[in-house]
Amino acid sequence: MTEGPDPQLIPHHLGRVLGPNWEIETNGTRLRIRHAHRGSAYRPARCPLPWGAFLALIEDAYAAQGVRRARGLPLRWGQDTDLVVSAVQALDPLLKQGRDLTHRQGFLPQPVVRFTGRRDTHGRLLDGFLTSFVNLSHVRPISGVEEYAEAFDAWLSVLSRVGLHARHVTLSGDLRVWRRREVEGVTLRFHHAGIGLGDIVLLWNGNDPRRLAVDLGSGLERLAWARTRRPWPELIHDRFTDHADTDMLDAVRTSTLILGHGIAPASRGAGAAVRRLTRSIPPGTAPFGLSSLCRAYHRYWEIFAPMRVGWPQVTTLLEHEMSRGHVALPRPRIEDCREVDARRRDAAPSSMRG
Repeated sequence: MTEGPDPQLIPHHLGRVLGPNWEIETNGTRLRIRHAHRGSAYRPARCPLPWGAFLALIEDAYAAQGVRRARGLPLRWGQDTDLVVSAVQALDPLLKQGRDLTHRQGFLPQPVVRFTGRRDTHGRLLDGFLTSFVNLSHVRPISGVEEYAEAFDAWLSVLSRVGLHARHVTLSGDLRVWRRREVEGVTLRFHHAGIGLGDIVLLWNGNDPRRLAVDLGSGLERLAWARTRRPWPELIHDRFTDHADTDMLDAVRTSTLILGHGIAPASRGAGAAVRRLTRSIPPGTAPFGLSSLCRAYHRYWEIFAPMRVGWPQVTTLLEHEMSRGHVALPRPRIEDCREVDARRRDAAPSSMRG
């Protein structure tokens, strides 16, 4: 059987593309890469960009390097997970089935639903985490480790275009190969001035390592947070932060995404996510109406893909679901994308991608 790529080549190729201004440190299988002029303080941007303009800036930065935007995946997945949990699922035919085929490749801004965000001891989402976010990924088949390194160099150019300069970026991780079912890989994580932004993963089919790919991913919301350093709740929920609990706002935000894509509440499958989320919404909320919230969140999600259901109907569906009462239901298969979890099995805790 053909052997997989040699992860020990990663430092060499990263050093080659990044140049002499980067310091590469190795300790066994551990790797850390930092800019030589990292001592300067980061000065956050004074004004946030509108979400659509921010996405367009990233898209243009990728396009300037020949990486085109791909159409988003359908939110209802119905395979190993009920809903899309990561843009890397665009590579499933290549990585899981060993076929010379992908669902999408290129720059993929993908709305995802994921219930694995880190929480405090009271079960509240920590700053930097949401149950739904826009997974910004550069996903594509590659022919070797050198293209993995080139993908990271391209990402540094994208970050620079949005005001996150290379001298504040650190890349680190473990070069040991992990395996989960058909997929093997190596994961390195990148931070900007102390905030985790995401990771870059070298992936291949364990039975046919010729099926090789790169997945470099971050979160749009997290990038905006790193750029401005605004308080996280204010960045995500704007004026609503002062009037409602942030976990309740998060639940309405994610429910709006799911319902807006035409996925009805259900006791199992993709629609079960809505019923799980409504347990975070106080029972007395529905009589006072959710229209302002649903309208604002619907407007946000429509930046990334057309919504099949308008915000008035989304509001009606959610309020009707709230009127049913809070009933414990089976969890949807959202956390079960094992390749996504496995590639994050690094010794250091991850705070990436939403």
